[in-house]
Amino acid sequence: MDISVIIPAFNSEATLARALDSVLGQTAPAHEIIVVDDGSQDGTADVAASFEGVRLLRQENRGVSAARNRGVEEASGDWVAFLDADDYYYPWRLEETIKAVAKVPGADFVTGNFEYRTAEGELIRKSMEENALGQRLIGEARDGVAVMAKKDFREFIACHFGDTHTLSMPRDTFLDLGGYDTSFRVCEDVHLLTRLCARSACAAVVTRPMAVYVIHDQSATRRDPVDAQRQTVAAMTDVLDRLRGQSTEVRDGARDALALAYLDLSYSLSKAGWRRQAALSAVRSCLIRPRWQTMRALAGLLVGR
Repeated sequence: MDISVIIPAFNSEATLARALDSVLGQTAPAHEIIVVDDGSQDGTADVAASFEGVRLLRQENRGVSAARNRGVEEASGDWVAFLDADDYYYPWRLEETIKAVAKVPGADFVTGNFEYRTAEGELIRKSMEENALGQRLIGEARDGVAVMAKKDFREFIACHFGDTHTLSMPRDTFLDLGGYDTSFRVCEDVHLLTRLCARSACAAVVTRPMAVYVIHDQSATRRDPVDAQRQTVAAMTDVLDRLRGQSTEVRDGARDALALAYLDLSYSLSKAGWRRQAALSAVRSCLIRPRWQTMRALAGLLVGR
């Protein structure tokens, strides 16, 4: 099992070395490491070029999805894994992935636990521990690996605990899916994950944290939360339209995710002072999938709280 690691990078001079060190320090070496410099205007390319054994590709700025897609197209490994330039792997990330595939031979992809940390390294939370499905799979795991069946995909899509940097899949699967949709600046990862679940029977889940997602103020969701949530609504609307005729579990999961996206948009609009639009977004969430959190949010907006 040869894993190519794809790292998209845009103006990542300050963090790319840490990301590359984390891949080069794996207990099971990557088949190859590909950095796709997406039109950076700083020293990103120089940092990548300074590492022996790292393949550097350069392109005009086309966005993170196009950079990831380019990396996979150029990759030679039979499996692909991803890492953003401001995040990092734990040393066992690739070894645990290989073990998971061996323990779950029918797995169509691998996902798993990760940590949210501040830029200073302080632990915020772990992704699986905050999630009901994640908690159950931790309890069911054998030797740190659980099986996520088709029946679990609804909950996984709606409240996924596995992010881009813990996702691994066969390269051919990624190419068959058409890669990441470049239409979306936000939620492109859940868009791909939903389409991946639609063609999968089961997945292997590594319950040990495999990577760190670094929370910082420059992320798209923090710079402009209203726009980010609108992008999320657009992405989940699009993928739901593509799922006609697909399994009930996946379609229901996408519908749940869309309802949650409208609810999050409602919260963002409310914080921005756009209460009427916030109420309309909450109503849309209720119409898609009624739930008590949405009802409570809508009631608060209607009474002016």
